[in-house]
Amino acid sequence: MVHQSPRSSAEYESLMQSWSKHFTCIAPDTPGFGQSDPLSGEPEIDDYADALAEFLDALGVKQCAAYGFHSGGIILVTTLKRHPQHFSSLAIGGYAVWTQEEMDLFGEKYLPEWHPSEYGEHLTWLWNRLLEQSWFFPWFDVRDEARLSVAHADLTRVNQAVYEMLDAGNDYRAGYGAVLRAPRDIPAADADVPPCLITAYNGDPLQEHIDRLGEMPKGWKARKVATPQEHQDQSLAFLLDNPGPVECPELAEDKKEGWLEIDGGLIHWSGERGAETLVLHAPAGELAEPAQGTIAIDVPGHGLSSDFDDIEGTIHAVAEVLGASKIAWPDVPAGDPEQLYPDLTPDRFGAHLLRAWSASRAEAFYDPWYEASANAAIAVDQRAITPAAIASRAYARLRAGSAARNYHEILDTKKD
Repeated sequence: MVHQSPRSSAEYESLMQSWSKHFTCIAPDTPGFGQSDPLSGEPEIDDYADALAEFLDALGVKQCAAYGFHSGGIILVTTLKRHPQHFSSLAIGGYAVWTQEEMDLFGEKYLPEWHPSEYGEHLTWLWNRLLEQSWFFPWFDVRDEARLSVAHADLTRVNQAVYEMLDAGNDYRAGYGAVLRAPRDIPAADADVPPCLITAYNGDPLQEHIDRLGEMPKGWKARKVATPQEHQDQSLAFLLDNPGPVECPELAEDKKEGWLEIDGGLIHWSGERGAETLVLHAPAGELAEPAQGTIAIDVPGHGLSSDFDDIEGTIHAVAEVLGASKIAWPDVPAGDPEQLYPDLTPDRFGAHLLRAWSASRAEAFYDPWYEASANAAIAVDQRAITPAAIASRAYARLRAGSAARNYHEILDTKKD
């Protein structure tokens, strides 16, 4: 399941839960997005296709059915053309076939440079850019003629897209740009390739591109549908009719990093399984590279770990599963938890992003950060006030949310 740009595999979480009744679902982060490293140099679409094929080889997957939406579909079709043996079938949501005029327009404005700024101004742009991309297409073309019928102000959806863009940073331009520049030729009508279904629903700006596809190979179909649900239902039915091997192979795993399933949630870990000491980060922080001979986790509700009602109980359960006999608890931060961890619930104007940024900048000057006084002043480490350093801390705060305060209160009981 290959995601669209500038998103990550996280966009498929609910769809994976639904389709897992029928398949083992695997959703990688495309290089440069989510938690995947970017490709080197100036990669083009063939490089992303080859990376996907290499990923399947690394997992031990010889052949499978595949699904991709928008740019995910471009990557999949390119991979199919270069590595057809990997696929039994494809289901694609919207396949772009741009005119030269459209390509020229995108090339000028669609992928601006995007970097953290000292005072968080980039977050204001990011929030509104992702909020308005369902209002107009392209997102920067704010004319009545460019309005979309699927406009929304769904804070959960917008905030998820913002977090995924924060993961990618300016690397989003490489992956997204490769997709926009990719040749729009589908396999020739006489090509011997696995079957494919392309659908696009009402309101999808790529629905009109169904009429641009031209003659397709045998077993390829394209149609317009009414709703996103109809697109998903038809995609699932097509993949079920053209499945990969019945048995999923035993998938290769990274021995130095992964996830544990605990009571239906996931805990992200890194280091050496079986190490004596489990290392925990501070509230509103995230997993750091563990020292040799240790193992570390994103504390429940932080980083890439799921939220749990019982944070301390989950930590002890994780230590037992990982084989750690000691837990290295961090020092409790100085200050009032009510003020240390401001409310970061998403709001309509993206103000939660700026609250996280402001707190993360101030903590380089004062301890506690909210106590702006001579008594609370700390020596300024210039490395801590670079935009990149503030961005790292701010994003950790955002991902932790209210879990940071709960974790602080647990540490407070251990300080004596």
